[in-house]
Amino acid sequence: MKISEKGIDLIKQFEGCKLTAYRDAVGVLTIGYGHTGADVKEKQKITQKKADELLKADLHRFEVHVSEYRKKYKFTQNEFDALVSFAFNIGNINQLTKCGKRNKGQIADAILLYNKAGGKVLNGLVKRRKAERDLFVSP
Repeated sequence: MKISEKGIDLIKQFEGCKLTAYRDAVGVLTIGYGHTGADVKEKQKITQKKADELLKADLHRFEVHVSEYRKKYKFTQNEFDALVSFAFNIGNINQLTKCGKRNKGQIADAILLYNKAGGKVLNGLVKRRKAERDLFVSP
């Protein structure tokens, strides 16, 4: 399964895009929609088209990760999109699903709990988690 344009738009809305490489809060060179790696160089500039391409490539591993749970849950497109967004931001959905032990309703409720960074509730994460949950529960 692949993330839809609706899912990509959700991620873009919360990630923001920088077309010039910068160092993130912990000093990692980053460009576009949070792309990192050996291919990112100091002062590098990219086009919007390249940022979109990098995002789609970066999303692939999260699509694969969420798909590992698809057989158990039979995700709808909206559920899949919400979980790929969540995984892209957090790193995975293992805790969210309790490694496959939660039902979909419990997963939807648990999405909202991941609203902290450094132990503090962040308004941006509250908004993102609400948007992800809303997408997850929409038909």
